[in-house]
Amino acid sequence: MKKLISFLFLWLIKFSVFPQDSEEKIYLPVKGIIVEHDTFPIIDLPEVQVWTYWGKVMYSKKAFEEWTKTKYHVKKVYPYAVLASAILKEMDNKLAQIPTEKERKKFIKQCEKELRAKFEEDLKNLSVTQGRILMKLIYRETGKTTYQIVKEMRGGFEAAMWQALAYIFGNSMKVTYDPTGEDYMVEKAVQLVEKGYF
Repeated sequence: MKKLISFLFLWLIKFSVFPQDSEEKIYLPVKGIIVEHDTFPIIDLPEVQVWTYWGKVMYSKKAFEEWTKTKYHVKKVYPYAVLASAILKEMDNKLAQIPTEKERKKFIKQCEKELRAKFEEDLKNLSVTQGRILMKLIYRETGKTTYQIVKEMRGGFEAAMWQALAYIFGNSMKVTYDPTGEDYMVEKAVQLVEKGYF
């Protein structure tokens, strides 16, 4: 069997390396290893990652459905988290250059107006679960909870008001991100999105 596989491998290499319609031979350097007077070619293959639920085989339909939903939600909200991180960094840089508090507030209101015009409708259509995942991913990207961000930008009163509203819907703006614990599936889905698998 080993001889047959070796023959097929070398036969395939012959047709891919040597042109059929030409007498001229093309030689390509290939890494190899010598084992007991035999030379074996070594070909590096690209890395392939196989993902399963929680690092284990999915034994139940419920686990598979949960993983599928998580992937769907992450794919939908992750671009917003990355965008939020970029916008916050840019705003922080510009705010550092503004000398007075009055001008800072004016700048923040202008930014908020522009962001509402761009994203308000999209964000209104998110489900409660997607909103929770978005807040976790914003923490992942920025290192700050959404509560901290609102408090820095709009003050403690507005942050508390929005936190109370989130609490009514079973959420919290103070959620953090634990990629090795409860957010393990979300992290795996983010890694798949970043690598372009879905």
